[in-house]
Amino acid sequence: MTNGAPPPPAPKRSRARTFLPPALAVWLVLEIWLLTIVAGAAGGLTVFGLLVGGAVLGTVVIKRAGRRAFKNLTETFQQAQAAAQAGVAPTAAERAGAGDRNGFLMLGGLLLMIPGLISDAAGLLLLVPPVRSFLGRYADRVAERRMNAAPPGSLQDAFQQARMRRPDGKVVQGEVIREDAPQGPQRPQDPRPPLTP
Repeated sequence: MTNGAPPPPAPKRSRARTFLPPALAVWLVLEIWLLTIVAGAAGGLTVFGLLVGGAVLGTVVIKRAGRRAFKNLTETFQQAQAAAQAGVAPTAAERAGAGDRNGFLMLGGLLLMIPGLISDAAGLLLLVPPVRSFLGRYADRVAERRMNAAPPGSLQDAFQQARMRRPDGKVVQGEVIREDAPQGPQRPQDPRPPLTP
């Protein structure tokens, strides 16, 4: 029972969905190949030691980053509470956690825990503070660019509008007024009939 209308076009496939599965397959093949090369050159016990050492180091890094994140969260709540009691808005550095990049630190620990030498090298690279801060600034720029380029009416646009603040840091209160809504007070009708004895 079609009405003759053409079917809606298929949604455009994102680049991540297109390239992520082949990239993961190539990464897995490279990891296995590199492990066999190292095992042939240095021995299987050395490879086993490297994998166990990476897993232990990754666990320690993730635990440390989690503690730091919890401490930063607690401090942020305390600062916000003190600022609310004093009647001042927290600064941008206080709201952003003073430039802390715990997410990249946790990602580095996770990469260290994954068996493989390439992932271990990437995880060790993320443990270097200048690399984390560079990647954090890059991620902030990309996120800000995407937020600014959001089409009107999208979820990103709504989030951007919800973040609007006055120059003094105060949140701009607003109200959504729908133009297509009927005017005047109307009582919603109850779909259930009243109960009668």
